[in-house]
Amino acid sequence: MSNGDLLLIDPLELQFPFELKKQISCSMQLTNKSDEYVAFKVKTTNPKKYCVRPNTGVVIPRSSCDVIVTMQAQKEAPPDMQCRDKFLLQSVVVRPGIASKDITPEMFNKDSGNNVDECKLKVTYVPPPQPPSPVREGSEEGSSPRASVSDNGTVNQTPEFNIMSKPFSESRESIPEVKAIISKLTEEKKNAIQQNKKLHQEMELLKRQGNRSHGGIPFKYVIIIGLIGILVGYLFKRT
Repeated sequence: MSNGDLLLIDPLELQFPFELKKQISCSMQLTNKSDEYVAFKVKTTNPKKYCVRPNTGVVIPRSSCDVIVTMQAQKEAPPDMQCRDKFLLQSVVVRPGIASKDITPEMFNKDSGNNVDECKLKVTYVPPPQPPSPVREGSEEGSSPRASVSDNGTVNQTPEFNIMSKPFSESRESIPEVKAIISKLTEEKKNAIQQNKKLHQEMELLKRQGNRSHGGIPFKYVIIIGLIGILVGYLFKRT
């Protein structure tokens, strides 16, 4: 900030984030800390390249004024990004109540005996702000499926998530059928156990009868018991 006699100027260096074929603006603030009315005028060494708004004006006592400087779109960059353009801000005390339209070039003429305060401003080019780096979506290897939230607050799953959840939904639909099969097999197992227990009882009875008659067990009973044993083993394997 320049601590001038009449106006404080901030900044003293006009910085433009240079980009080709694009208008670029920057601002400076003029502050009047005195009790005087101060008129100002902004000049530049390259008037075709810049637009200054306002280029003249009045800063009333204990107030500030913003000046916007716009650089026209440039077709090519200067060598080494160095700018030799300069600005000159002139300020002078004027009578109270004067308006901007009443300012004349003669007010800033030192040869007329006016006490004109002058401040030179440099112009520099700075790199333009970098855009934020894009966020890669769930296409990265090893990344988990993503879900998005719609305007009404519901969650929209990505196609990968839908594909993964499809077999699960199908298995849920088949649960009643699976339960019915398990129930049927459990019942068959229970009946087989009871039948096996009954056969053991009959075998014990046949053994006792055979011992009494000193004879062997009839061959047909042996075949029946063997077939039943195979059936029970098959049922146990299925469960």
